[in-house]
Amino acid sequence: VPITPFFGEGYSAVVTSPNRTLYKLLSLDSQLTPCRRQELLSQLELCLFSCQGFFLTQEKERKKKMKLGKVEFCHFLQLIALFLCFSGMSQAELSRSRSKPYFQSGRSRTKRSWVWNQFFVLEEYMGSDPLYVGKLHSDVDKGDGSIKYILSGEGASSIFIIDENTGDIHATKRLDREEQAYYTLRAQALDRLTNKPVEPESEFVIKIQDINDNEPKFLDGPYTAGVPEMSPVGTSVVQVTATDADDPTYGNSARVVYSILQGQPYFSVEPKTGVIKTALPNMDREAKDQYLLVIQAKDMVGQNGGLSGTTSVTVTLTDVNDNPPRFPRRSYQYNVPESLPVASVVARIKAADADIGANAEMEYRIVDGDGFGIFKISVDKDSQEGIITIQKDLDFEAKTSYTLRIEAANRDADPRFLSLGPFSDTTTVKIIVEDVDEPPVFSSPLYPMEVSEATQVGNIIGTVAAHDPDSSNSPVRYSIDRNTDLERYFNIDANSGVITTAKSLDRETNAVHNITVLAMESQNPSQIGRGYVAITILDINDNAPEFAMDYETTVCENAQPGQVIQKISAVDKDEPSNGHQFYFSLTMDATNNHNFSLKDNKDNTASILTRRNGFRRQEQSVYYLPVFIVDSGSPSLSSTNTLTIRVCDCDADGVAQTCNAEAYVLPAGLSTGALIAILACVLTLLVLILLIVTMRRRKKEPLIFDEERDIRENIVRYDDEGGGEEDTEAFDMAALRNLNVLRDTKTRRDVTPEIQFLSRPTFKSIPDNVIFREFIWERLKEADIDPCAPPYDSLQTYAFEGNGSVAESLSSLDSISSNSDQNYDYLSDWGPRFKRLADMYGTGPESLYS
Repeated sequence: VPITPFFGEGYSAVVTSPNRTLYKLLSLDSQLTPCRRQELLSQLELCLFSCQGFFLTQEKERKKKMKLGKVEFCHFLQLIALFLCFSGMSQAELSRSRSKPYFQSGRSRTKRSWVWNQFFVLEEYMGSDPLYVGKLHSDVDKGDGSIKYILSGEGASSIFIIDENTGDIHATKRLDREEQAYYTLRAQALDRLTNKPVEPESEFVIKIQDINDNEPKFLDGPYTAGVPEMSPVGTSVVQVTATDADDPTYGNSARVVYSILQGQPYFSVEPKTGVIKTALPNMDREAKDQYLLVIQAKDMVGQNGGLSGTTSVTVTLTDVNDNPPRFPRRSYQYNVPESLPVASVVARIKAADADIGANAEMEYRIVDGDGFGIFKISVDKDSQEGIITIQKDLDFEAKTSYTLRIEAANRDADPRFLSLGPFSDTTTVKIIVEDVDEPPVFSSPLYPMEVSEATQVGNIIGTVAAHDPDSSNSPVRYSIDRNTDLERYFNIDANSGVITTAKSLDRETNAVHNITVLAMESQNPSQIGRGYVAITILDINDNAPEFAMDYETTVCENAQPGQVIQKISAVDKDEPSNGHQFYFSLTMDATNNHNFSLKDNKDNTASILTRRNGFRRQEQSVYYLPVFIVDSGSPSLSSTNTLTIRVCDCDADGVAQTCNAEAYVLPAGLSTGALIAILACVLTLLVLILLIVTMRRRKKEPLIFDEERDIRENIVRYDDEGGGEEDTEAFDMAALRNLNVLRDTKTRRDVTPEIQFLSRPTFKSIPDNVIFREFIWERLKEADIDPCAPPYDSLQTYAFEGNGSVAESLSSLDSISSNSDQNYDYLSDWGPRFKRLADMYGTGPESLYS
């Protein structure tokens, strides 16, 4: 009997026990490998073998109690046994277990003798003891401990452990199917003594059995969606999707059902697909434009005890053109002054439309009224307002009011909603023109006038006219805006508007005068109109022709007769209508000269030619040739212009080298530059001589001034005697007396001293007093010219007298009574400053009491 519902269609196989053939059945799915099919059939054989005793017992009972046929009853019992065995193998995941065939040396496959009872683990097990997974057993194992079992592969030793004696497998950690759904392991039975395999290595899978421990989640939530307003019932809005991490192939843990918790009765959701649809017709955006929905997803097919998750869906009703435009009022009225300029805005009107965006865009047009051509209406794209503007000037005196009928219509109408009424509306706009006191208006915007520059002062040029446009028609007075006529060439009659000349006109100075005429109302002078007058000055022949430029004409000394030396032309400030035509000739007194002649070229130019052979600068270096020029005006004007011709020395090509006649009176070989250089040298020598003389005179001045000539009144003198031995200790006198010391002269940079000293004389065998005097003077000189010293007028000098002075004490207390034989006549040689001492202590009779 085939048992296809258990195994599926495929190759047939025979299952036998050690004694007899029990059942012939179809094999597993044909897609399984031969090794896999053989493995499953071996398991089936083991199962049937374990049920053999049950079969025999049931057969005996059958003979005693029932009278059914032997074969039919056996088949019945076998079917029951097969059902029970396959139920157990399904729990052990027979379809996922694999074993590797064990081959002997002769490549013949032996029967596998493994036995195991369980190959799945319930996830999230929280017990304190390791969870029993299953048992590995080999029929080689006699229970004497000679066989040990080894487990390897994913999670071996860390998650799954095996008792090497009994083959029991346990899970030591809490497992999560969502992290890993199954583990592939390998089992092997070894001889404990030889450590050699007694069974072929078998690979099997431990699957983590799922429990409902994950709620559905909306990974893309929260959702936002839009649906057009006025949509029919059942219009799809958006689809929401929830995912459940549980095993979708086991039970209902991952089978999700959707429901709506918030958003009814406006929307609904399909339980299986999660598609949200509209549930009410004619939802109006203008009434409510947004809805918040809460969608729930529940596993276990929505049954009690299932887990659930929620998400929010914001649904916005998008606008459709289902509202026609309507004017809030049936008529409008606006007052406009007549002075409003063209293109000014008169009024703004707007038709209300509850739609938004493109559905609210409108067009306005004037459909009736008496304002065609005077007003126009356009739409403001931002505010959708109708803007009425002026196209022509308004005149209160001509028309005081206008009436316009304006229509507003949607630009894009939706045909689905035309049944709601016309998508347009009309209103009436009345525009009242207000009278304004307007300034005078000239009859023409521009008055062109012409006048000859020869016209007399006071002659009439033209007339302007202006009038008051108001109904009062106030008189107008005229005046010229002097900012446009600064020279006051013109006058205007205040009452008639007649313009006359006030000064003589000159076209060559100003050919066109643009003036502004002011017209003001007599009753209201603040109302001023402006008119513009362009006065063109007509030309007359009042300017004589003249040379076009200042010519610099030269003639070579070696010129030949008939040689052209200059080509001349003329200009005229006048502008005749037929163009200029000039005629050139020499004056009457120059026609008979023998030097130059003139040829009129008949093209407003003339050529100057030589008439004789050779010119000499010694005789005459400059010639003046008067040229007579006549224009073609009516009447014609003429002028005489003098052409200056210089005689020059030229090279072989006729190029002038020098034209100065004075060069011939200079000595040969000397030019002007050489003379200037000579004069400069002479002046330099004279300056040097004067400096030398001045320095010598200054050196002859006395070294020491008399007290009468000394003008330095703020010099402080201290006439103290030296400290004798103390000064010797303080200063090295030998160094002070060193006559061979050379001192560098320094120049004062701050001030120039008034006293100039001579250079220091060479010290030789001279008296000590002269040595000290020279030493002190030298110090004073150095102090005066030292750039780091204070100014000379504040210098303080301290004279000193060393130990063992030749003069000894100069005190007057014992000078007269002293019996010293010392001769003090040398004091008279010390200069004027020691004259009084020399008189007191000198031995000469002329020095006593002098």
